[in-house]
Amino acid sequence: MFTDLLILFIAGFLGGVLNSIAGGGSFITFPALLLAGVPPISANATNTFASCSGYMSGTWAFRKDLLAIKDQLPRFILISLSGGICGAWLLLQTPEASFAAAVPWLLLFATLLFIFGRQLNRTLRQLGSRHRHASAAAAILLTALLFGVCLYGGFFNAGLGIIALSYLALAGHTDINRMNGLKLLISTFVSLIAIVLFIYDGVIAWYEGSIVLVGTVLGGYFAAHLSRKLPQQQVRYFVMIASTSITLYFFYDVYR
Repeated sequence: MFTDLLILFIAGFLGGVLNSIAGGGSFITFPALLLAGVPPISANATNTFASCSGYMSGTWAFRKDLLAIKDQLPRFILISLSGGICGAWLLLQTPEASFAAAVPWLLLFATLLFIFGRQLNRTLRQLGSRHRHASAAAAILLTALLFGVCLYGGFFNAGLGIIALSYLALAGHTDINRMNGLKLLISTFVSLIAIVLFIYDGVIAWYEGSIVLVGTVLGGYFAAHLSRKLPQQQVRYFVMIASTSITLYFFYDVYR
């Protein structure tokens, strides 16, 4: 029991550090919850709960950037809530064995997004800047795409921020601070509505999740003082190696 507690706390701490510096903390916290014996669906729901405080504090940090587009925020919030609750509902309807078999593929998708996310965002930002005056059909398509992003986040939290940034680049946003604020706003409301559904269904492992949450908060605070000293690219390399190794392990574990 003490070993599990220590693993969860360290995973939360490392996850908080990574999220503050380079992103990708879920690659550490989600597998740690599984390693501690939390069932896959419950581990996913618990990871969403443990990550939410970081999304909320990050959104608050970017509040000035978000106020500049306050007329757009209700639309983002409404779609985030709608997609998040649909994704969470879909997760709860998924059999445990089916979700466990899907975990390696979900991790692979999130890993590839993390590795190639910057190139994808640059490409989509260029594409979005050429089509700022979108037609009504394009506006509807972008709304549907945002709903899909939020649905994914309600179903599987890992990689949500990267997908949200890619969507914002495609939608023509170019201010990186505003994009990060919107990314965190989307993640916050997707997670909050999903957590409500998870609480109602009783799938959150509160003890394990609380340990991860404490570690995440402390890790984020520690990273705030460390972020200027650590080279972000080296941290990204660490996340790439860790996420690839974890993904390969889950493929081996599921398909051996």
